[in-house]
Parts: sequence; C-alpha cells; structure tokens
Amino acid sequence: MTETQNVTLPAVAMLGAGSMGRAILSGLTAPGVSVAGGIRVTNRSEARAAELAGIEGVTAYATESTPEANRLAVDGAQLVIVAVKPAMVPDLLREIAPSLTPGAIVVSVAAGVTVATFESLLPESVAVVRSMPNTPAVIGRAVTGISPGTRSEPDDVALVRALFETVGEVVEVPESQLDALSTISGSGPAYVFFLVEALAAAALEKGFTPEQARVLVNGTFRGASELLVSSGEDPAELRRRVTSPKGTTERAIEVLASADLPALFTRATDAALARARELAAG
Repeated sequence: MTETQNVTLPAVAMLGAGSMGRAILSGLTAPGVSVAGGIRVTNRSEARAAELAGIEGVTAYATESTPEANRLAVDGAQLVIVAVKPAMVPDLLREIAPSLTPGAIVVSVAAGVTVATFESLLPESVAVVRSMPNTPAVIGRAVTGISPGTRSEPDDVALVRALFETVGEVVEVPESQLDALSTISGSGPAYVFFLVEALAAAALEKGFTPEQARVLVNGTFRGASELLVSSGEDPAELRRRVTSPKGTTERAIEVLASADLPALFTRATDAALARARELAAG
C-alpha cells in the first residue's frame, strides 16, 4: 500500500499465480488488509498450489489435480482476478461463467484482451474492469491503470481501486487510453532500467568498479526519485537546482538536450503503442 491504512475487501478469487498475480497477492495479504471470505487462488501445478496454500488466508487449488479448480475458486467470490496469459482468457471465461456469483466483478490483468471480449463471454449480471499494473507491484510501488466496462458501476470501480491500492497507486482512464498508459507506466520501468544501465556503463568507462558503479548509479536514481516524490516539486525545478550556471552539470545537460530526449521518448512510446495495437488485433 502507498501508505498505512486499513482496507477491507470481499472474497477474492485469483485465477493464475504468475509474477503479477503473486505481486497482487502480496498486497492482499499485507498488514492492514482484510479479505472477508478469504482468498482462493488457482494455478496449474500442484507444487505451486502447495506453496500458495502456506500463506495465511489463502486457499489454493491446482488445476492439474483438481479440474474444477477455477469454478470452485470463483463460487461466491465478489472480486475475480483473471491473471492468466491472454491466449488462455476466452476458454477460462467460458469455463467459469456458469459459476460466477451475480454482481461479481471480474478484473482483467490480461494485456491486450478487451472489455468487449470479457463481456461477450460472461453473464450480464457480472461487471468487468480492465487493469494494467506494472512490475513495481512486487514491492508495493505499482502504478496501475484501470478502465471500467460498460456494466461497471461507480461502486465496482471504487472496489477495484481499493484492490490495486494495496500494491501502489491507481489511475482511472477510459479503455481507449489503456494501451497508451501501458507505454508509459507499463513499459516505464524498463526505460528507467535502461537509463540505469547506460549511466552505469559510463561509470565503468571512468574507471569505477562494477560494485562502485552500482552504488553510485542505483543510489542516485533512488535518491532522486524519492526526492521528486517527497518534495512535490516539478522535476524541471529540481533539475535547475542541481544545474549551476556555467557548471559541470549544465555542460552535461546541454549534451543530453541536444539528443532531444522528449522527441526520442515520444517515438519510443509511439512504437510501443503501435505494437500494442498489433497484438490486440491478433
């Protein structure tokens, strides 16, 4: 969670326990979060199910040994999180549709699968909300985009917001903007890691050891990020404070500015958006 708080959620079913599913599960089982009716999780392997069953408040099923696992998990659940691979979604929705509780909210974490696909395969009594969390969810620092479906009420969206606030911050956008959001916050961690790699390589070029480069670069990115968030200042203002007139930082910024980074990031995110649309089109 982004700050200490008490959250109460209704019974949750999570179908699929890959890396993102496990990240969300960590938020649901964090101190201050209560899930009335418990959390039911399904996964293919018996070994993974046994591991998940060791988490307090979690009931885990393995589909390889319990064929009706997904149906058992969603029975009575108010929040149903679909966290399987996109190609698996249609068959999964057909499987669970008869077992869903009227009024349940199905939350998609499957990239590229539209609300229309979900709604076409689920009963009209079920609401759908599509989501796009990012990988910092594993440390409770996600930025998650959520988009309501045509049958979602404000209370449904508020409940899904509370769900994802257990692992970070939430931004609500129309579904038409969700692919664009994925190019910023979804892919964004990779852009940051790429910049870290580049600055670390520059440190190595200047004679620092790999360990020294790691401390210098990782610590600088972490400190700058935390300063940006805690200060509430505009990043341009914080940059100006570091950039003394006619100093060394100013000279470095001039070189970076000559590369026109804003245009470069626009081209990069445009390319990501084009690819997202290709994938959505099949």
